[in-house]
Amino acid sequence: MKKIILTMLAVAFATSFAISQSVDDGIKFIYYQRLKSAKDVLQKVVASKPKDASSIYWLGQAYIADDQLDSAKTIYQNALNGGINDPWIWVGMGHVQILENNDVNSAKQKFEQAITATKGKGKKGANNPDILTAIGRAMADGSSQQGDPQYGIDKLKEAADIDKANPAISVLMGICYLKQGSEKGGAAVEAFTEATRRNPQYAAAYYRIGKVYESQNNVEFMNEWFGKAIAADPAYAPVYLEYFQYYKERDVNVAKEYLDKYVANADKDCTTDYFVADYLYRAGKNEESIAKAKEMESGQCKDYIRVNILYAYNYNKLGDSVAAYNAVQKFFASPAGKSDTTATDFVIGATVASKMGQTDSAVAYLQKAYDMDTSKQHKSAYIDSISNIYKRAKKYQERLQWVQKAYALNPNPSNRDVYDLGEAAYFAGNYQLADSVFAVYEQKFPDQIYGPMWRFKVAQAADTSMEKGMIVQPANDYLNFLKQDSTKYKSTLIQVHGVLAGYYANVAKNKDSAIYHLEQILVYDPANPDAQRYIDLLKKPATKQSTEKSPAAKPKTKPKTGSK
Repeated sequence: MKKIILTMLAVAFATSFAISQSVDDGIKFIYYQRLKSAKDVLQKVVASKPKDASSIYWLGQAYIADDQLDSAKTIYQNALNGGINDPWIWVGMGHVQILENNDVNSAKQKFEQAITATKGKGKKGANNPDILTAIGRAMADGSSQQGDPQYGIDKLKEAADIDKANPAISVLMGICYLKQGSEKGGAAVEAFTEATRRNPQYAAAYYRIGKVYESQNNVEFMNEWFGKAIAADPAYAPVYLEYFQYYKERDVNVAKEYLDKYVANADKDCTTDYFVADYLYRAGKNEESIAKAKEMESGQCKDYIRVNILYAYNYNKLGDSVAAYNAVQKFFASPAGKSDTTATDFVIGATVASKMGQTDSAVAYLQKAYDMDTSKQHKSAYIDSISNIYKRAKKYQERLQWVQKAYALNPNPSNRDVYDLGEAAYFAGNYQLADSVFAVYEQKFPDQIYGPMWRFKVAQAADTSMEKGMIVQPANDYLNFLKQDSTKYKSTLIQVHGVLAGYYANVAKNKDSAIYHLEQILVYDPANPDAQRYIDLLKKPATKQSTEKSPAAKPKTKPKTGSK
């Protein structure tokens, strides 16, 4: 589950000064994603002031940020059952409902009830900006399929007009924009930039801008904005973790440097242990990584479900597909695996499922990764993986559908993109589409063989008896290309001339054309006995001509399917 950035600024709670300070400390720990510390502080606050609704709300937020949705739900429900019928609790329960089953309508009813109950408690009788911000936080949380980001934006804009200092409002607004799709990336960056104007030391805003550029694979701008986040607040651990995640598959030594900085600024808890074990996996120290995972399981982290993802990665690397698959199934069967997943979790699930021959499961995992990931580049990679799985499984119709999706994502398709679409259409038996695609290939890349070659193959497959004469033009176009280097393409020239000789001899009943193509075979292979023999047969008077047919008259019903 995405960790939502929360405000560092004080929230106006109707509590004693001492309690307020402690709550603010908890909020700051959530902001820094030091969630163990946040829960410790807020649990003490709630224990000392069990009826304080705002303190209960923030403890629930700490649980949500730490992927403990059930704990958040319990504390909010217990508060309601205990007679704390307060707007903060209503908003907290609505937040849980969105993440639990995406019950947006029920959540909105609670949010509107909270707004009405606190109306007039903002500046000049306006709505309470803290309640509005909490509503926006709920809508910003979760995947792009959860919540109503536009509703969140509307409430956050209202909060921003009332409270012109709180940078968290703008950050949450930017996250809501991102949930609406990549086309709202510009609006998101502007919202994050507004947060930096509100508070130049608010590292989360710079970090969020860096993540936008990271999703666009713009490393220069990513580094610029991540650098600004570190300069604004060197204690902001999430930026070091993001750098670790970025480099762990690119440069494990650089990744280790950022991991060390993350650990130095983060809580020492199951999460930091997990990332240390993850680093060991990335460094090729699989046995050490497994040992670290087992250590976690035997201690305070025995219920940390992501340990199974570690097992899946390591056992997959060690070639134990059964153990890897069992770990994946255990993870996805858990409550966390059903709600708190990343795109990479689904990718490892797909990898081990594919190795176990579970094609449908592998594709289902990749489809979930595709739906979750906002990166256009990553989406293309998921599509490629899905189409390759279907290709290996010989499910050509399904493969074609995904290759078409990949093609539609690219406004400037490369020769590889065009080729893949044409080949997928060919194997799916959609010869009309295949021919039109390779016609485009032939036009855009006239110096490459694949356009005329595949149009020839498609014509053979579409008209196996050759009675429609579909083979003639593609074969002649193919010959014209091959003749540019008769030495290199000698054997193919002989084959294509043979096909045309068979067509003219047995289908079109044109002896002269058949003889011409057989004579062309002798140009490239003067000693070819079959070509000369059938020329002699065709030249005999009709009354004496043998009924023997040329081998060329028996074209292969399914041409060889070479690959690029």
